[in-house]
Amino acid sequence: MQLSRREFLLGTTALMVARPHLGLGVDAIPRRRREDCFFGLHFDLHPTAEDASLGRDLTNEMVEHLLESCKPDFIQYDSKGVYGYLGFPSKTGMSAPGIVKDSLEIWRGVTARHGVALYNHFCGLLDGLAVAKHPEWARVGPDGKRAEQETGLLSGYTEELMIPELEEVALKYDLDGSWVDGECWAVHPDYSEATRKFFEEKTGIERLPERPEDPGWNEFLEMHRVLFRAHVTRYLDALHRAKPGFEITSNWMYSTFVPERPTVGLDYLSGDMADQAAVSSARLQARYLGMASSGKPWDLMSWGFDAGNDLAGPMSGKPPAALEQEAAVVLAQGGAYQIYYVPTRSGWIDDKVIDAAAEVARFCRARQQASHRSQTVPEVGIIFSGRTLYRTSGKVFGWGSAESPAKGAIDLLLAGGYSVDLIPDWKAAECASQYPLIVVPDWKDLGEEVASVLTGYVAEGGKLLLCGAENARLFAGALHLKLKVVEPSQERFVAGDGGFAALQGPWAEVDAPAEQVLMKAYRSVDTRKDASPLGIQMPLGKGTVIVCPGPLMSGYGTTRASVIRAVGRRFAALLHEPAVRFSSEHPEIEIVMRRKDGRMFIHLINLAGATVTGEFRSSGVVLGTGPLNISVRLPLAASRVVLEPEGTELAGRYRDGRWNGTVPSLEIHSILGIEGEPV
Repeated sequence: MQLSRREFLLGTTALMVARPHLGLGVDAIPRRRREDCFFGLHFDLHPTAEDASLGRDLTNEMVEHLLESCKPDFIQYDSKGVYGYLGFPSKTGMSAPGIVKDSLEIWRGVTARHGVALYNHFCGLLDGLAVAKHPEWARVGPDGKRAEQETGLLSGYTEELMIPELEEVALKYDLDGSWVDGECWAVHPDYSEATRKFFEEKTGIERLPERPEDPGWNEFLEMHRVLFRAHVTRYLDALHRAKPGFEITSNWMYSTFVPERPTVGLDYLSGDMADQAAVSSARLQARYLGMASSGKPWDLMSWGFDAGNDLAGPMSGKPPAALEQEAAVVLAQGGAYQIYYVPTRSGWIDDKVIDAAAEVARFCRARQQASHRSQTVPEVGIIFSGRTLYRTSGKVFGWGSAESPAKGAIDLLLAGGYSVDLIPDWKAAECASQYPLIVVPDWKDLGEEVASVLTGYVAEGGKLLLCGAENARLFAGALHLKLKVVEPSQERFVAGDGGFAALQGPWAEVDAPAEQVLMKAYRSVDTRKDASPLGIQMPLGKGTVIVCPGPLMSGYGTTRASVIRAVGRRFAALLHEPAVRFSSEHPEIEIVMRRKDGRMFIHLINLAGATVTGEFRSSGVVLGTGPLNISVRLPLAASRVVLEPEGTELAGRYRDGRWNGTVPSLEIHSILGIEGEPV
């Protein structure tokens, strides 16, 4: 008998009720909703046709041991990878031929008994098997060749295969949600006939553009974004109808990969940090998600291993200390955290992996009360220009080096001792006034709307550090800047105590009065000649602006040069003194000011030795700093300052608007809990 889709789904639900070992029995422990989840573990395998032992070595006892050791709030386990094979026995899609035991059944049974939520890892737009069976579903490149794994956004894939597979696995195993992978970062322009017809209908342009100079290029990219939102909306709506309360996300959506105001109803936001400079990625993404989530739960996932710059090099496990540094950056921004490990093909997770994960889990739990769902104490806001990336990067989503202005600005300001937030351009009007200092990195196309917001912010007394040739041009009228020329690509040199550092990129030549020029840049490593303004300070209304008409922030993002750092710190300090200071320079310590439950928390994160390239592996040792003399600006004297999670009350004194004390030593992450100070 041929069952309708609805009859099949209802039948699957009835079968689940008859299988209480999967977690639907009356004695099942309630699982946490995602908003209450703080620490999780992720496992994916990407099943293939060659697998012959899937699930063979997976046992209840192994899962019990992992859950008891790590005490996660949720587990994410594989059900479908980029090759398209399902890792469970399926009636809707193609199961991998080598399934020996039903892994999801085992994971669901044990997690349910422990009250641990279970999500599946499920590849969305990437499905090699679907493309092989339905060539008409494949994305087509500009050369007419069909992709081997990428499905097209106008194909029948989402409705005819992806949604039925998701519904089946969600109901069959009473899953709590899905973490859908292979999504925004896998979207590339599609040159299929269906796309051509759709684009012509919407724009009147018959020939699909292939490069930025072709007519309709930005419209073509935006069309893919519209279609991607529709794709995600379709499977969200279908899953919510099939299983009310089911929580689902699309990996990296509404992070900096998709830097736009959230309109699609994802239940939570998440992303996996595959970069080999994961701390820098964590700094960027945690700050963006914290601001863009608009109350939704969010988390970031560390890869528990290194695999080289191309992610295909020799794999080596990250030591707990390295993961704890990444975790600390995420936790300090109020988010949840998870780690990705790869089991054996037969599903075994070794005790060595479990022990490492348990160590990181204990580190995170010790900081949960002071960190989870905290709110920012605004000090420095850095503008993130999604408009620039959408209009100038030439990509649909995901930017790579195009994010260097933001990464450089974050790293530079943190090295200068500031607590830093990332402000999405679409949110600037809502929150600019909260910040004593706003920094605009050298974006190529900030836009008139954000420029107007920032001009008004400064006119009312705000402080603005404005970087980049195009931003100097954009603000020239409001600031009465006399631009002589804007050069699209020039090398200038910045001079400092360490010698010179080169800044390569667009530069604006500005004719400024000598009294406004703070520093100069040079065309060669010779300070005697060919100088032009590097920093220009001027008033605007009640506020102050410093203009750096070159690529200061992206230059630091590329090089991390100490000379550039010193320049940026000087400019920022002229506009706003940091609220937290050490008695000596500590660029390796990240400072984050947050509030929660009526208390102020100052996170101190020791990032010494953090990985910066794919060739470098963490030593696994983070040396403590020894005593740190610290000063915190407070409007009133604190009644008590406690170092968490150590629980050590710190002696100190309050004088001239500052609390001064000593942190005995900073290992990886400690938090000053300040009581009695109005936040």
